[in-house]
Amino acid sequence: MSDTHEFPLLAGINDPADLREFSSQELQALAQELRQFLVHSVSQTGGHLAAGLGTVELTLALHHVFDTPNDRLVWDVGHQSYPHKIITGRRDQMPSLRQRDGLAGFPKREESPYDTFGVGHSSTSISAALGMAIAAQQEESDRRVIAIIGDGALTAGMAFEALNHAGDLDANLLVILNDNDMSISPNVGGMSNYFAKVLSGKLYSTVREGSKKVLGVMPPVWELARRAEEHMKGMVAPGTLFEELGFNYIGPIDGHDLSTLVTTLRNLRALKGPQFLHIVTTKGKGFTPAEENPCTYHGVGRFNPESGKLEKKSASGPTYTQVFSDWLCDMAAQDESLMGITPAMREGSGLVKFAEQYPKRYFDVGIAEQHAVTLAAGMTCDGLKPVVAIYSTFLQRAYDQLIHDVALQNLPVLFAIDRAGIVGPDGPTHAGSFDLSFLRAIPNMVIMAPADENECRQMLTTGFQHNGPAAVRYPRGQGPGAKIDTSLVSLPVGKGKIERRGQRIAFLSFGALLPEALVAAEHYDATVANMRFIKPLDDGLLLELAANHDLLVTLEDNVVMGGAGSAVNESLAAHQKLIPVLNLGLPDRFQEHGTREELLTDAGLDSNAIIAAIDAFLDHEPLAKTVTLA
Repeated sequence: MSDTHEFPLLAGINDPADLREFSSQELQALAQELRQFLVHSVSQTGGHLAAGLGTVELTLALHHVFDTPNDRLVWDVGHQSYPHKIITGRRDQMPSLRQRDGLAGFPKREESPYDTFGVGHSSTSISAALGMAIAAQQEESDRRVIAIIGDGALTAGMAFEALNHAGDLDANLLVILNDNDMSISPNVGGMSNYFAKVLSGKLYSTVREGSKKVLGVMPPVWELARRAEEHMKGMVAPGTLFEELGFNYIGPIDGHDLSTLVTTLRNLRALKGPQFLHIVTTKGKGFTPAEENPCTYHGVGRFNPESGKLEKKSASGPTYTQVFSDWLCDMAAQDESLMGITPAMREGSGLVKFAEQYPKRYFDVGIAEQHAVTLAAGMTCDGLKPVVAIYSTFLQRAYDQLIHDVALQNLPVLFAIDRAGIVGPDGPTHAGSFDLSFLRAIPNMVIMAPADENECRQMLTTGFQHNGPAAVRYPRGQGPGAKIDTSLVSLPVGKGKIERRGQRIAFLSFGALLPEALVAAEHYDATVANMRFIKPLDDGLLLELAANHDLLVTLEDNVVMGGAGSAVNESLAAHQKLIPVLNLGLPDRFQEHGTREELLTDAGLDSNAIIAAIDAFLDHEPLAKTVTLA
């Protein structure tokens, strides 16, 4: 893909310094090659495509104007960073994107000096970039720092906290708003591009700063002049908010006009203090299928780069997300008080059908996880029954609200936690490795983990009907293919189930690893218990297993520390039961990207690895009869 015949200009770019001698015309030609290369590359690996297609010109302009990596680029979330990776020496590694031991799907500090900050979650860029700008200020360096953030990410409170702080400082920070949905203003075109050049230029800046000095001794006159300036800028740019926060606002400009981008960025590089550039781009730019359906091509699997046709997946059962989607609509039909809440993950969390069928009961709060949780808490106070659909990794962002606003008041909010456990290609920023540990510590919580699709549906019903906070955490993708009972049946709270009777060894499986437990159990003729509930734990079943077996093996796709296995250990200690226990789960490290199968093996959680771990344990701890302390 990178040969000199198909991509002659791109093939010569091994470092951003290589493109700094390019003319505007050459940059435009390079942009076309880069866009074509990106489409062909992602078509083979899958990944985040549409966002990157929209930032091709911006990426080239930034690396052309700024002295990277000395000047810092901080990409928010990182969905749009593939063009950045390609022109910073990683072009030939793109076939390994999001694969084991390959390129990460997001900027990663260990991967390249051009990846100045590790990202994956939304709305962190301005805070991180401001920290870097302050560091440059402390060093008395003229290093420039640029945060690139999307219009969706800008809705998060964290972004505004950072803007508010930055505007109060004189650090050299440039914030670039990549508005790819024209969500702030459609005011784009030749006139606004012209004014952007004027407002960012030396003449305007000099006059502006000079006026402050001259008129500053006459406060009434300066205030009149300031208001006149704001009025003039307001006619061509919707920047009043950012100006009030202390930024010099420029834009909006066409983010695909390389000439205007380069000129404006050069002007802004020469200015001191906090600057704000608003650009408007088209998500999926240059690839018609992605332009027409940017949501589908946001995170995409393999596809035909010529037609855009997605690879067909083999026919199989529903994913856990689809199980949740169907349950939500079915329960909503039965209970009019059900409300569905998502922090900007309608498609990913399975709320599309619900939003269509029950639009007045559907609430997408944007990238605002904290607000989503407290909103749900408020709803319950006046009789509504909210369901918060959220990824495990994103629930981490609302931990205080979960404790303070929901659990402390024992409010009946159901958390449908998708992408729990091992997630795969998106890597550690999106792994759901910690939810059992951080949820288990919270009083009043009921925590469930289904072993199959039908159990997931039953647990959702159980949590919804529970008069207190409840969480159902389920993995990404498909389950073992259990037949689904479409009735809305609940489970007895805190009760597990024996799946296989055996001897000497008992597996206590929590959630999605039950199939692996059953395979390993055949090797030992062991008992297998599907524990179902992490909290409250089925102490009765646990004590029964402890009394009749010589070794307990706990299994979970959560970190071992503080997880379900820890709950078992604590219960045994509380009941003064001495019995060997082997806790198997995710190790004390962040899980890197790879397939679910690869990561299960790496973590020692496939059936072969489980057997090997038990054998190793038995070599050191031969089985002995259980001891009960009186």
